[in-house]
Amino acid sequence: MACITKRRGRYVIDFYDQTGVRRWKTLKAGTTKARARDELRAIEDMVSRGVYLPARKVPTFEEIRKQWLEYKKPNLRETTYEVYETNAKHHLKELDGLRVTQITPAVVEKFIATMQKKHKMIRRKGSKRKGDEVPIAFSEKKISLETVKKVIALLHQVMAYAVRHRLIDHNPVRDAERPRSQGKEGHKKQNLILNPEQIRAFLDKVEDQKYRTLFLTAIMTGARQGEILGLKWSDVDFQKKQIHVNRTFNHGRFFAPKTEGSARRIDLSPMVLRELAAWKLKSGGREEDMVFPNESGGPLNYSNMVQRYFLKALKDANIPRVRFHDLRHSYASLLLSQGENIKYIQNQLGHSSPMVTLNIYSHLLKDSNQEAACRLENAIFEVNGSKMVADDEKGVTAKTATP
Repeated sequence: MACITKRRGRYVIDFYDQTGVRRWKTLKAGTTKARARDELRAIEDMVSRGVYLPARKVPTFEEIRKQWLEYKKPNLRETTYEVYETNAKHHLKELDGLRVTQITPAVVEKFIATMQKKHKMIRRKGSKRKGDEVPIAFSEKKISLETVKKVIALLHQVMAYAVRHRLIDHNPVRDAERPRSQGKEGHKKQNLILNPEQIRAFLDKVEDQKYRTLFLTAIMTGARQGEILGLKWSDVDFQKKQIHVNRTFNHGRFFAPKTEGSARRIDLSPMVLRELAAWKLKSGGREEDMVFPNESGGPLNYSNMVQRYFLKALKDANIPRVRFHDLRHSYASLLLSQGENIKYIQNQLGHSSPMVTLNIYSHLLKDSNQEAACRLENAIFEVNGSKMVADDEKGVTAKTATP
């Protein structure tokens, strides 16, 4: 039976925990009796649910964060784990010194407010790297709302781990007020898309055969940049007119495809087949060789490829700057505009389900929906269309069809 006593002017709560061990908790000087009763009820509640831990045994947030990362590691791709680890180390370190029971919704809201005011250092355009004659010039850039939301989601997962292990009884992130989108950041970024004319102008400005073939393949397959850079000639099936996505190349390493759906076969157009065949003949590529190798035969460096060839061709063609990944969006949008089946597009892109494809490209379906309505009208009234128009011109009202 728990009770409250007073010793040397301070209230002491005398109770037994869920394991039957007798414990005493001394409250701060100046604590009122009403506050002591509230504390007693809170302890009794935790004991009844089996989640009570003495303060000295409650782990810190840093300890739980590291435990959570180790728990997640076997189920994450190496690059994803590194992103989690970096975000946790750099953005959540302010909470490391707190015990998990001390992280309340108010603490979370204060953490979010502080983070929104933070700035990160970025290299100014044109500045030199370390060791060069001109020192690196940095400028401050406010952390984006998107980054803030990602960090909050990460914090939510760590605290959910603490709940599952009965270290706390509820997730404080769930009750905290989240940042709302405002101003320019409130608008969801739209994927930039190249139209057919821009695509032709862009390719015309790429003089190097290897890179022209690479960009053409990316545009006409919708493959991700890592999938393109990871291609070997053994992945190109000239007979079946397909490429097999068996690996990706990112951050200097090969990885298995992103998801089960990402390991797929992508159909190739006659033009892409001709360009790939011509490039293979010129490069003397063998089955085990990279399709788009660097000078030593390994995979191309993504940054060099983008800076020296991709962005240059865009500039020379007077096309607004887009990301390499926007070639994938251009591919999908052009297929949608041609009225291709959403399931086929999903398979080509390697999405896990048609819903993923619809969520990304739903804004492009509005025009397609209107065109579909027009096609339906033409299909139904194609035979009588001319008569209806003629009658309408004479001012004759169309008769309502009887059931």
